[in-house]
Amino acid sequence: MIWNLFKRKKSNQALVERQYAEITRAARVPAFYESMGVPDTVLGRFEMISIHLILYLRRTGKAGEPSRALAQDIVDAFFEDVDHSIRELGIGDMGVPKRMKKLARMFYGRVQSYGQAVDAGDRQALIDALKRNLHPESGDAAPPMQALADWMIATASTVEEVPDETLAAGRLTFNASDREVA
Repeated sequence: MIWNLFKRKKSNQALVERQYAEITRAARVPAFYESMGVPDTVLGRFEMISIHLILYLRRTGKAGEPSRALAQDIVDAFFEDVDHSIRELGIGDMGVPKRMKKLARMFYGRVQSYGQAVDAGDRQALIDALKRNLHPESGDAAPPMQALADWMIATASTVEEVPDETLAAGRLTFNASDREVA
């Protein structure tokens, strides 16, 4: 029985890699950083991967068990990637757990705040959350977040239409290019 767990993880690996690669590819579209006010920094990229992952998780949360299991594996891959990135930035072994806890709290806080705003169709709450998270020290001087909020709401709606079979196969795609984002 325990061997089935390892077997499932191994068979899901290609699906996890494909879906996580799509999430990170979509998060790197230059338009987010050039025209939507996302800072092109390590934390800005963390935020965009988080946003895409949150949109993915919102959809898979309503899907069947195979999609939800795959989603959990993708969350695990995300945090493994974050751990690796922290270490690449030169954080020592003693500092990694503390930073991982902080980043996990940040991520799950965003899952809640973005999810509630999108679910309620509350554009202004989403704009406020994006400003607070993407530009925490800018206050009223933060760049406008309307375009990013509108993109998130539209993408959440589009992702809702993705069939469960597509999710279970690790084939959810986001925007294909800057043209579709801008």
